[in-house]
Amino acid sequence: MKNSEGKLVLVGTPIGNLSDMSPRAIEAIENAAIVMAEDTRHTARFVNDRKKLYSYHDHNAAGRIPQIMEFLENGAVVALVSDAGMPGISDPAYKAVNAAVRAGYCVEVIPGPSAVITALVASGLPVDRFSFEGFLPRKKGARTRRLEEISTYNGSIVYYMGPHHLLKYLEEMKNVIGNRPVCVAREMTKMHEEYVRGNIAEVTEYFSNKKIRGEITMVVGGAALKSDFFD
Repeated sequence: MKNSEGKLVLVGTPIGNLSDMSPRAIEAIENAAIVMAEDTRHTARFVNDRKKLYSYHDHNAAGRIPQIMEFLENGAVVALVSDAGMPGISDPAYKAVNAAVRAGYCVEVIPGPSAVITALVASGLPVDRFSFEGFLPRKKGARTRRLEEISTYNGSIVYYMGPHHLLKYLEEMKNVIGNRPVCVAREMTKMHEEYVRGNIAEVTEYFSNKKIRGEITMVVGGAALKSDFFD
């Protein structure tokens, strides 16, 4: 490890309820010389000095990483946060971590909320083994192949998706992997938090005549679970 005060700090932030921001996370952001944020508009709520706030996301990570390395080389503490939850989950934080580790800098993590873990533990489905699959591919053929690949997995499976995709993806899942038990977690930690549990057919019926809002985390039962798991 380099003999340098430069340090990369990954900071977990709330997935909805701002009260979930830990004192340690607030202190880490306040003490950092630089804050790299997936969405600077969200993170600005926690940053008093906006001049130290920089964007870091999928579209600019390649250009930002050399800049992060320069900050670290100069002895700066760089905090990295995602839009919400733990950085590194479905975002390019791992690229910055990899670059910092390869260069010999210290990497620290301030744990915080995670949509994946929150949905899993609330789902009622087995959590002793699980796979986080993130967002399904945009193209239907690629989605079908991805679902087929994991169709024999016996652990719970976690997906992210937008509300406008929910019913379509439920239908495709039923056709490819069968009428599995699922839990749809919506608006977690917010005022309109909702967990809908049942098999795919039941959950589809529940949402079929509703206006679906809020980002969704879906937990799908493994191959060995029967469709009446929640009955």
